[in-house]
Amino acid sequence: MRQATQNLDVGLIPRRAGDALDRPLNEGERSAMISAAEQKISELFDVLRIDHRHDQNTRETPGRVARSLVDEILGGRYMPPPVITEFENAEQYDELIVTGPIDVRSMCAHHMLPIYGHAYFGILPRGDGKIVGLSKYDRIVNHFARRLQSQEELVKQIGEFVVETTEPQGLIVRISAVHMCKTHRGVAASRASRMVSTYSYGDMRTDDAKRREFLQECMGRDPGA
Repeated sequence: MRQATQNLDVGLIPRRAGDALDRPLNEGERSAMISAAEQKISELFDVLRIDHRHDQNTRETPGRVARSLVDEILGGRYMPPPVITEFENAEQYDELIVTGPIDVRSMCAHHMLPIYGHAYFGILPRGDGKIVGLSKYDRIVNHFARRLQSQEELVKQIGEFVVETTEPQGLIVRISAVHMCKTHRGVAASRASRMVSTYSYGDMRTDDAKRREFLQECMGRDPGA
């Protein structure tokens, strides 16, 4: 992995698996990473005694897995974050906006098994600030979820990005998700067993009434509740 990273000229491996690289990969670097990953996955199949040369079901699987890891499952590490579209807050609206559920599809850093669930945003815009297009929250979640990480890291990355780029009066992000490292291994828990994590900022951190309003909205909308 270290040698492949040096060849791609992307600098040192980030401290955490959920961090982005110093800069997005260009097309040549992306292709080189996919090729190198395909080779290593083929070697792993050999170790596991999975025939990827003659079995019609797995003959092209190493390449498919490599492409999905780089382009989709971990794409948030290698691609730039979404551009945020903002609109003038013409009515100087400063009440709570709640949006969700937004699908979360991520990957656990501990066992490389899926995390899936829903995210919710509670936004208190500034009366003299901007309003963010609602679809951008979906794009933000999708971008940061495409990384190898913990749910705690994910909710914090999403929240800090929104605060930094939109400067709201207050923000709270809630993620409720199932971890397949718990449902498909170990104790083999029910998928009803979910983890909930939140990130809060500004007035949504200190205003208990607003927090309760947000949580009531979440509970009424949560498909897993």
